[in-house]
Amino acid sequence: MAVPEGPEVDTDKLRETIDAEIEREGSKLLRTVALTTAILAALAAIASLKAGGTVNEALALKTEANRLQTEASDQWAYYQAKGLKTTVTEVSRNTWIALDKTPPEDLAKNEERYAEDQRKSMDKAKELEKQRDDKNAESDHLMHRHHFFAQSVAWLQVSIALGAVAALTRKGVVWAGSVVLGLAGAGFFAYAFFA
Repeated sequence: MAVPEGPEVDTDKLRETIDAEIEREGSKLLRTVALTTAILAALAAIASLKAGGTVNEALALKTEANRLQTEASDQWAYYQAKGLKTTVTEVSRNTWIALDKTPPEDLAKNEERYAEDQRKSMDKAKELEKQRDDKNAESDHLMHRHHFFAQSVAWLQVSIALGAVAALTRKGVVWAGSVVLGLAGAGFFAYAFFA
């Protein structure tokens, strides 16, 4: 399930508008605007896919981290239960001793077995918590990348819209602004891609 990034610019309509303007009056500026807008639209599509993919992967890792936390909690509950059994067994053994009687042998064996079970449970719980922490860290890293991909999409969409304005007004300075914003969007994309 992809998380929506917010309102998106309808790049198809903008592309159609630019194409219509080129057909009506095919100047060099309009052809250049059309080419750069097409490149920016392609990059925006890729950035949008990457943004959705990274957020989905991050959410899957968070879900896995939650499952590991549940398993660790179960192990800690088992640890506590074995601790209670050890205490009850120790009290029973001490009662026998207080009555000047020899405690049954199985009490000492049970006490050792419970202590060993408790140690194993603690080790397993700690290992599960380490795995949980690793999954959370990886998820956080992916969310960081996702934010940069989302920023890239936003900058690229604005640059595409500005490209449409440049095509309609036939102003080179507006097209230059579109290119600058597109480069900023490409920069966010590159950072997210290689981070």
